[in-house]
Amino acid sequence: MIEVKNIVKSFDGKKVLNDISARFENGSTNLIIGQRGSGKTVLLKSILGLHEVDSGKIFYDDREFTKMNQKARKIMRQEIGMVFQGGALFDSLTVEQNIRFPLDMFTFQSTKEKQQRVDFCLEHVNIKGAHKLFPSEISGGMQKRVAIARAIALNPKYLFCDEPNSGLDPETATRIDKLIQDITKEFKITTIINTHDMNSVIEIGEMVLFINSGQKCWEGSKQNILKTDNSELNKFIFANKLYAQFKQNNKG
Repeated sequence: MIEVKNIVKSFDGKKVLNDISARFENGSTNLIIGQRGSGKTVLLKSILGLHEVDSGKIFYDDREFTKMNQKARKIMRQEIGMVFQGGALFDSLTVEQNIRFPLDMFTFQSTKEKQQRVDFCLEHVNIKGAHKLFPSEISGGMQKRVAIARAIALNPKYLFCDEPNSGLDPETATRIDKLIQDITKEFKITTIINTHDMNSVIEIGEMVLFINSGQKCWEGSKQNILKTDNSELNKFIFANKLYAQFKQNNKG
């Protein structure tokens, strides 16, 4: 579980996050949604400690992250997996070398143990026979799956995904959503996904936090979104024609 309490963050005197509180449950796919520039990426980076908050508290289970020194944070980050927008694979490394990278950096496992972990992670993202290929030799969807495999290499308690469906066709995006959800359930990870893709909400939005102009504007499940009368959320929803049609068809 990750919890944020009354988070405030400003840049150059302008509040980007204003008194945001939320609870992200273990074993659930927790989505942060909002327009570009709404503050959702700043919130994600603040939870990760990439931005220092002006005020408020961040807890990873019973540990207050905002009180930790840099050494303690570095140790705790070994419990965190990250799927970056675009995948962010190392072009000069093969698929298996990309996945082994965090194992080389943070563990003292033997070569055999690392290889077993690489094989385990690739199996769990449904990739076979691509160990020796480079990122340029595989599809965008496969690159995202490799990025997820790398993110779970250290068996994290917490998984962060920044726009994991960016640049993917709808069918592949749905597969990536399902893969993230399956891994979250299987390993009981606290997963936070930053997205503006309403199709992801339809598929896997167990807990959804909607941010508008730096403020928490709505919170609930994908089922509750279908019934919301929140005007700002409805503007966001109906900006997506496909989702608007889905909501219209599910009224009542």
